[in-house]
Amino acid sequence: MLLSQLSAVTSPLTQEQVQKLQGLVAELNPIQQAWVSGYLAASANSAALGGLAIPATTQAAEAATLTILYGSQTGNAKGVASKLKEQAQARGLAVNLVNMADYKPNSLKKEKFLTIVVSTYGEGEPPEDAENLHEFLGSKKAPKLDGVKVAVLGLGDSSYEFFCQTAIDFETRLQNLGATAIVSRADLDVDYDSLAADWINTALDAFEPDLKAQSSNSAQVIPMTTFGSTATTNQYTKQNPFNAELALVQKITGRDSTKDVRHVEISLEDSGITYTAGDSLGVYFLNDEALVDELLVLTGNDAETQVSVGDETLPIRQALIEKLELTQSYPGFVEKYALATNNAELLALAADKAAMREFIEPRQIFDIVRQYPATIAAQTLADCARKLQARLYSIASSQSEVEEEVHLTVGIVEFEAFGSQHLGGCSGYLAHRAEAGSKVKVFIEHNDNFRLPTNPDTAVIMVGPGTGIAPFRAFLQERDSQGASGKNWLFFGNPHFTQDFLYQVEIQAYLKSGLLTHCDVAFSRDQAEKVYVQDKLRLQGAQVFAWLEQGAHFYICGDANRMAKDVHQALIEIIQTHGGQSAEEAEQYLKTLRSANRYQKDVY
Repeated sequence: MLLSQLSAVTSPLTQEQVQKLQGLVAELNPIQQAWVSGYLAASANSAALGGLAIPATTQAAEAATLTILYGSQTGNAKGVASKLKEQAQARGLAVNLVNMADYKPNSLKKEKFLTIVVSTYGEGEPPEDAENLHEFLGSKKAPKLDGVKVAVLGLGDSSYEFFCQTAIDFETRLQNLGATAIVSRADLDVDYDSLAADWINTALDAFEPDLKAQSSNSAQVIPMTTFGSTATTNQYTKQNPFNAELALVQKITGRDSTKDVRHVEISLEDSGITYTAGDSLGVYFLNDEALVDELLVLTGNDAETQVSVGDETLPIRQALIEKLELTQSYPGFVEKYALATNNAELLALAADKAAMREFIEPRQIFDIVRQYPATIAAQTLADCARKLQARLYSIASSQSEVEEEVHLTVGIVEFEAFGSQHLGGCSGYLAHRAEAGSKVKVFIEHNDNFRLPTNPDTAVIMVGPGTGIAPFRAFLQERDSQGASGKNWLFFGNPHFTQDFLYQVEIQAYLKSGLLTHCDVAFSRDQAEKVYVQDKLRLQGAQVFAWLEQGAHFYICGDANRMAKDVHQALIEIIQTHGGQSAEEAEQYLKTLRSANRYQKDVY
């Protein structure tokens, strides 16, 4: 009988006892429920035997557990791993869901059933929270995993060369250590929702018999209904975004700047949405209507022809504006469009990965259709494109200061190609097509790997050139509202002081008030020799190292491929020079900081 069916009439418990029991069960995971069940049974047996003690080892044994490890850069892998956990628990399975950053690699030798859900970013690199485990599995310290059953799911973006490389690495390394893949690895593109759901069912079908067989020989795992939850979560998600109002889009770079950066304010009024400094905002956008109309002409389609996109049926023009990706090119579109049009040149590209990547790099979907127009059915056109994906932006505000608003710092993607001006999908929409008062669908992507220290007395060093300053504006607002006494040091860079000093007035006010202890700026084009944030770090190396030795947290936000790597290398050199350490010791120093959540990155 489920606890939801208990009452004072149908059980020996009073109504008050039933309510207390329901409240307790709601707070327990299946392993804890099984332990309590065994404990109560042993207690009852003990009472029946006149209080005869029962050995602890026979009271309750630990249930066979499915361990789910996730490594997530933007939150997608965490979301899939959480769904896997929920569905496993619904089947009555004991589950242990762990962020790879919090997992002790030596625990691998204790695992029997293991699932990996991991994303890939950059040039085939693991996400920040997966780095240590990824490295450990490839080292001589990794234990033998004979008899361990594993399943691996990878998330990535097929527009990048090393698609889902981290998932491939994890599965290969686990198998090299003796583990057996119980289901085929899934390498999923950005439009992963339905395929991830299918894979979860397949994986659980494979794990469930063994988990339940082993559990029946130890603790009994009882599926129970959850009666409420003590956790508070936003009701709006990637799948169910909030229809917010765009309050302000303001250019914050100068007239002569080579960059167009906008400060964006969005109202969250009446949404109940909450966020923390360090989180990101997912923003859905509308494609350019003029370009969509051109696309319809090029493919010989009527705007009102009905098509299916997922579970929806709608006119093809509406689908192209609201539902489908038309700016970011990726191999899958070229391959499908080549088959749909039977175009020999595109078919040849589809067979040559290197040539394909060279072809799509400067082109948007619009450019490909312009170059190879062809009459195809509306549904075929819709099927060639993948679903439009929200763009994620680091939040540039603290909710304690702006309340029912969220602020962003958006760099506009704009370039000339093939004889016409091109704009990024979301940035172009926010800067050139949306107006104040327009509705924009948004959701919060929480980032627990990019957080201020829990102790407000702790010092922080923040390196955020360009739009990388966004989360540090949020950090400073948050520390200001907290009255935090910890020291704050900001390193900011951009091309020119007069044109590109983002949030200059705010930063100067924080310096004047004393909230900002130091601010080092690197305006790379204001002198003959280019100067970047990593150069400023080296110049302040002795003090930077002293702050780290005194417990400071170090943060980087911005470009992953160049800036973040250059800053990391500068830190290595600082630790070598001012800490008297070798290169290997300096790397280990930073790994120790990372393990203690004192070295965090929000890079893209």
